Amino acid sequence: MSTVKTYQKVNAKEDGLNFGISRMEEIYIKRNGKPDEPHRHNFYTVLIVNSGKGEHRIDFNSFELANQQVFFVAPGQVHQVIEKEKSYGFAMTFSNQFLVENSIPLSFIESLNLFQNYGQSPPLTPENNQFEKIQSYANNILELFQSDKNMKTLSIGSYLKLLLIECNNICSINPIESDVDTTGDNLIRTFRKAVDKDYKKEHSTTYYANELNITPDHLNRTVKARIGKTAKDYIQARIITEAKRLIFFTDLTTKEIAYELGFNEPANFSAFFKKHTDLSPSSFKKKEK
Repeated sequence: MSTVKTYQKVNAKEDGLNFGISRMEEIYIKRNGKPDEPHRHNFYTVLIVNSGKGEHRIDFNSFELANQQVFFVAPGQVHQVIEKEKSYGFAMTFSNQFLVENSIPLSFIESLNLFQNYGQSPPLTPENNQFEKIQSYANNILELFQSDKNMKTLSIGSYLKLLLIECNNICSINPIESDVDTTGDNLIRTFRKAVDKDYKKEHSTTYYANELNITPDHLNRTVKARIGKTAKDYIQARIITEAKRLIFFTDLTTKEIAYELGFNEPANFSAFFKKHTDLSPSSFKKKEK
């Protein structure tokens, strides 16, 4: 069985480092312009692209690599940057441990509209003045990272939080509706955790609504307001993303994948997959290879 390459540490050479930042142009030179293999991280990645030409693939969705973009890749997502020429910008990585050490609650990251774990993960495309502010934060972070200043990690954490807040303010995905109460963020976090735990056996909105002791309608309205898709859409995106990973990165048969993802019949899984991707599982594997 083949598996996707997974980076466990923010810095492979230094165990204690839970944050990293590099210039994209330096990474390009180090790799001699060759694209990295598709891989995933057990930490967060932010790409701030000042200028670029090529493609960024995130969980089998392809996005053009262009000027003034910000990409967000959540832990576990499979991604690959394919550059046609040298990109300029910043690649930033940080772990949950870094958040803990800098008193940044994980709930802060989870409440943002930035790290979309499943489905589409399009880049932000800020206006000039907005991008300048983001770049300024990134430059400050890089300068601190390369320095020996006292409490530099805390300073980096503060600038990172400001950068993420600025990006989240730019993000226009479904502003919170006024009739959805402020407990919605907690509900979304609980819903996501429940889906991650049970998506291989439970596919219905009603199941998760019951787990959260709310009505399916309340769950759908809250999820739609916070992340721009219904609860059903989110559950199905989670299943499809995992299906794509299993088809591409393992040698499991379609039948084995169907049972792994909670489908009673392989035909039902194949029909579900084709409905959401316009391809059969076997056609998807051939296309991606």
